Amino acid sequence: MGEFLFLASVFLLAAVIAVPIAARLGLGSVLGYLLAGVAIGPGLGLVADTTDLQHFAEFGVVMMLFLIGLELEPRALWDMRHRLIGLGGLQILITMLAVMSGALYLGFVWQTALAIGMIFALSSTAIVLQTLSEKGLMQTSGGRSTFSVLLTQDIAVIPMLVILPLLAAPVGPSLNPDGSISRTTLEQLGDSHGHAVSLIEGLPGWGVTLVTLGAVALIILGGVYGARPLFRFIHAAHLREMYTALALLIVIGIAFLMTAVGLSPALGTFLAGVVLANSEFRHELESDIEPFKGMLLGLFFITVGAGIDFGLFFSQPFTILGLALGVMLLKGIILYGLGRAFKLRGRDQWLFTLGLAQAGEFGFVLISFSLQQSILPPYIADRLLLIVALSMLITPLAFILYEVLSKRMTDADGQQEHDQIDEQGTVIIAGIGRFGQIVNRLVQSVGAKTVVIDNNLQTIQLMRRFGYQGFFGDPLRPDLLHAAGIDNARVLMVALDDPVAAERLVTYARRLRPDIHIVARSRDRTHTFRLYKAGANDIVRELFDSSLRAGRYVLENIGLTDYEASEAEKLFYQHDRYSVRELAELWDPNIPSAQNEAYIARAKELEKELEASLLSALENNNSDAA
Repeated sequence: MGEFLFLASVFLLAAVIAVPIAARLGLGSVLGYLLAGVAIGPGLGLVADTTDLQHFAEFGVVMMLFLIGLELEPRALWDMRHRLIGLGGLQILITMLAVMSGALYLGFVWQTALAIGMIFALSSTAIVLQTLSEKGLMQTSGGRSTFSVLLTQDIAVIPMLVILPLLAAPVGPSLNPDGSISRTTLEQLGDSHGHAVSLIEGLPGWGVTLVTLGAVALIILGGVYGARPLFRFIHAAHLREMYTALALLIVIGIAFLMTAVGLSPALGTFLAGVVLANSEFRHELESDIEPFKGMLLGLFFITVGAGIDFGLFFSQPFTILGLALGVMLLKGIILYGLGRAFKLRGRDQWLFTLGLAQAGEFGFVLISFSLQQSILPPYIADRLLLIVALSMLITPLAFILYEVLSKRMTDADGQQEHDQIDEQGTVIIAGIGRFGQIVNRLVQSVGAKTVVIDNNLQTIQLMRRFGYQGFFGDPLRPDLLHAAGIDNARVLMVALDDPVAAERLVTYARRLRPDIHIVARSRDRTHTFRLYKAGANDIVRELFDSSLRAGRYVLENIGLTDYEASEAEKLFYQHDRYSVRELAELWDPNIPSAQNEAYIARAKELEKELEASLLSALENNNSDAA
């Protein structure tokens, strides 16, 4: 116990020192965690065996996959099927075949080569998603494509774990070339899955496959039929801490089940998250798990850095580093080609390419499982573990390279390429400045789906930093409007700063969709008339409501009661709406308002009507009070 507490203290101290420094230097928290692990492990030698703590830290990845699953309803997965099957499926298949071909060229039997291909076809969900979130890149076209591929990879681990036992074949004695079993293999693979081996040991390949499918089916059935009654039972206790206990029970229980049959606990919790995504208790689960996920995920990154076997690395530095860089280069070439095929360009293409070029944490799982099934000998597993870890260590540097390339592309082109819109919503908001932001927040607060389009890149990037989704693009482009769902949307909110652009958008939208409800922001009364003629249903002058509130405060402080001031504000608002409609019929864009006699005469009449209405209302209020 004392040793465990010492290790935990050292890890946390390293994180507290290294991560803020890395963040200040613009390197990102992930690289800070990895370097902290390298410093306290191979560097200072403060920790020699991280096996026990690594099991604990892996729950960060487990919880992250559970939370990802909770965000993905089965219907959402179906809507993403083209990217999942097309982009993600092709990435896995092509990378797996390319790596397998290289392994066959190096002399491996086809079973081992296929296993190695599976291992390197996967990328690091933990590192990539953490970095995308920190840098506000998740909602870019490149970020969403990257997420789709990562999601496909996480799902693909299921058939990979089903297939691997069928490849089981004797590969010679499980020894190093010198006849010994390596320390790294024993610590990172054998000990970490000892209990799992005991339950599936001795089973034929088809038996292990059946056990795998049975565990997956049990999780799905339990989530569908058992979760809701259990949550209702806990809800009846009216104890907040019981929700946290139940959330942890679900995660830990499923992790235990998957480990007991030799499978990845992260994979099991991801499946459980997808099954529970439709549950009314989904938000409770998210809020309970989130605080644990962040710290444990950071601890996982530290254990990856601390677990790198630099002794093995320095025994063959050029070979191992060359293989790590070679794998990343090969994956990068494949990703670059797929990005172009799926119409990613500029920054998005480089984000997609550099962000996914590494191997990932599921590679550790497949290496362990392949070792158990005698598909990989330990000395090969040692080197694969080191290559996977090195590629993960290099990944934050790849994101720094992306930022350098991104800035140079901006300087060279002077213009950022527009995002590809791949989502549709009930409400389309064109323009997300001070005005549109408030509308967007209000609409989203009631659960309505919005699609935001704005031509100001800095504003969109700022939105993403605060967790709001938005697309960089010109709202006047018909292709972007159609991609955003203008054909089926119920409301179009035009909140553009440019009055001319706003009028053009309203005109186009009304011609395209006579039935859509258009709410538009106007700069002044003249602009209101133009939008009215263009076909807007509701028009809001940007300063009108705030001016009304200010006027009410003035009335309250010159002797009117709060009720009188409120009634005056209400009457003024109603009369002004009526006046605008009346004057809009007389307004002529070809005649200046000061020379439009009919317009001027009606404006004077309306002003007298307003004054009479206000005085009458005040007199009635005074007589009622008397």
